[in-house]
Amino acid sequence: MNLINKIKNFETLDLMQEANKITLAEHGNKITLERAIFLSWWCDKGDCLFCYMSSQKPKIKEPQKARRNVNSILAEAELCRRTGMKIEFLSGGYGSYSTEEIRNISREIYRITGEPVWLNIGITKDLEEYGEEIAGITGAVEVANPELHDKICPSKSLEDITEMLEFAGDLGFQKAITVILGLGETPDDLKYLFDMIENVGIDRVTFYSLNPHKETVYENEPQPASLYYAGVVAATRIKFPKLKIITGTWIDNLANMGPLLLSGANGLTKFPLFKMFGTRYGKRVEKEVYWAGRELIGTFTDIDALTKSKSKNPELEPFIQRYVNKCIK
Repeated sequence: MNLINKIKNFETLDLMQEANKITLAEHGNKITLERAIFLSWWCDKGDCLFCYMSSQKPKIKEPQKARRNVNSILAEAELCRRTGMKIEFLSGGYGSYSTEEIRNISREIYRITGEPVWLNIGITKDLEEYGEEIAGITGAVEVANPELHDKICPSKSLEDITEMLEFAGDLGFQKAITVILGLGETPDDLKYLFDMIENVGIDRVTFYSLNPHKETVYENEPQPASLYYAGVVAATRIKFPKLKIITGTWIDNLANMGPLLLSGANGLTKFPLFKMFGTRYGKRVEKEVYWAGRELIGTFTDIDALTKSKSKNPELEPFIQRYVNKCIK
């Protein structure tokens, strides 16, 4: 495949240039800040080799205590509304919340933000329980190479993920997948990813770079090279011009953002919101977007955006204020 060969032949800049033209033509220059809201730090499966939850499972004796307070979740959604950040999805490990609980949380967030939410809650057959509060369903593919996937995520088969996403499409939901770069994949594995996007009719892909967690097999592995990351995103954009692409990078790799935007990203994610907001790191995010020639939707620096609005639910105010205080500090 020509796109894959270009990555392998170090023609990343050519890919980025072509991808940038396609992105501006198909999507314009607006960029969203996206934030995944976690529901819990417990996962019944807990055996994905890269995952922080896999390191925590042996330490958690009472899984119910690993669940977040629902008011804390809703307070985070309120701050996303105030700052213009988009909720990328609600994310929770297997067995942390019931379908009814997730549906009720989703409905409350829908009331707060006015926008239906995406779910990334593992493989489930309960999709018919959800309604207008849900925009789409995300499958945590992580790596699309079937052989590699079975080694890294032994309890989440690609077949089951694909079946869930196809069912979601039948119900009228949008479909998304997450992919982590740096798990041992090669550029040739893009053929599996491209086939999945095309065959399943994926609407959105979130790319992450590996974040090596302690007590996992990847703790001493490097994060993927920035130009490799950019090349993968650019090739995906060229192959699928209308696809929404979100790219994630951590606070120690903020310099990745400019190249990723020029490679076709529509949104940025994976930020520690309350540690970065209003700091030099938050300012850096906005500068990266600016110098990529893009316009940011929302803010990572305007403290007034956090404080001048009020929640319609008074019960949330103490939780909201706790987060606001973290940002101000």
